[in-house]
Amino acid sequence: MRPDRTDVLIVGAGPAGSSTAIHLARQGRRVVMVDRAAFPRDKACSEYTSPETLRHLDALGVLGAIDAAPAQVLAGTTVTGSLGHALTGHFARAGGTPFRATGLAIPRMLLDATLVDAARRAGVEVVEEATVTGVHRNGADAMRITLRPRHGTPPHFDARVVVAADGLRSVVARRAGLHRQGWLRRMAFVAHVRGVTGMGREAELHVGSHGYIGLNPLGNGVTNVALVVPEHVASSARGRPDDFFFEHLAQVPGIAGRVPRHAFTRDVMVTGPFDAMSRRSVADGIMLVGDAADFFDPFTGEGICSALAGGEMAAGVLDAALANDGPIDAHRLARYPALRRRAFLGKWIVERMIGYTMLAPPLFDRAVGRLQRRGMADMLIGVTGNFVSPWRILNPVAMAKMIV
Repeated sequence: MRPDRTDVLIVGAGPAGSSTAIHLARQGRRVVMVDRAAFPRDKACSEYTSPETLRHLDALGVLGAIDAAPAQVLAGTTVTGSLGHALTGHFARAGGTPFRATGLAIPRMLLDATLVDAARRAGVEVVEEATVTGVHRNGADAMRITLRPRHGTPPHFDARVVVAADGLRSVVARRAGLHRQGWLRRMAFVAHVRGVTGMGREAELHVGSHGYIGLNPLGNGVTNVALVVPEHVASSARGRPDDFFFEHLAQVPGIAGRVPRHAFTRDVMVTGPFDAMSRRSVADGIMLVGDAADFFDPFTGEGICSALAGGEMAAGVLDAALANDGPIDAHRLARYPALRRRAFLGKWIVERMIGYTMLAPPLFDRAVGRLQRRGMADMLIGVTGNFVSPWRILNPVAMAKMIV
């Protein structure tokens, strides 16, 4: 095989890309993974992982390294509505089969670099600081990715299949005509702040009239603070993200006064708009994983888990498709969308139910209060944490308890 030709070319070295790469390399496939960043690198993210995420990290062989680093143990999550009703759910009481009784808050600087290192050890060729400029078919059985590379990197790679793991604004998905933007367009402003008061072992979510705020304790007195607002509201942040950030924090009663203004350990980073999805998760010679395939909203905090799980699914389907000669068309990849639906459909419904209910703050507040009073808070946190079946919530009896 030529040096610039590989079995699988993965664009994006975040959790979805690294998970796919590691699983494929373990199966003996030749994998090249490219990313425009140099690792370690930071990323706007809630940095929240449930016990189920830790199960996937353990399977990838990196959990020991993360446990040895300064990752903060999380017992669960507290959700507070705009009118003051609150629920607190704990992983240990949620039922299901959690990998551990706790989750972790893991800085993306640590997580992504650890996964990339594991991919290299598995035999993946990792190309950093290379920006994808094009994707097209090259002959009957190859896809070509063209790059604007760092010094010494080939200007293109040919592969039997390309995996788009390059996030919300996936270049590959857009070039292939697969990207679609939904209408619930929210933006996130995320910072690391030292000295946030009142933090415990739970992450916090505070819903306001124009969005919500997440607090996630990272350890050593530092908290991940995320403000999520509609895109039209976020437009007024242009040129003044810090002022915008603190103006909106001050409007939410459970947050006002808790976040010191001049205590950034990492400046505000902006990402979005969310509610991005693919028209299809496969096409001829192309497969989408992670946020490139679907990302609705960060409220449940489990994008990392979905990325890791999706990477494992993708690798299994790709390995089977690569076993035979000839072009890898959408038909040979068709099992992947079916696996995604089976694994994620219930969670997709729960995410959208939560996301759209937040558009009516009194209704959301009412549901939060009823979930707490009727003993369903732990179960909800297990569902959003991916280790309790979503159908425990998505049934007439549970739905009635939330609103009646």
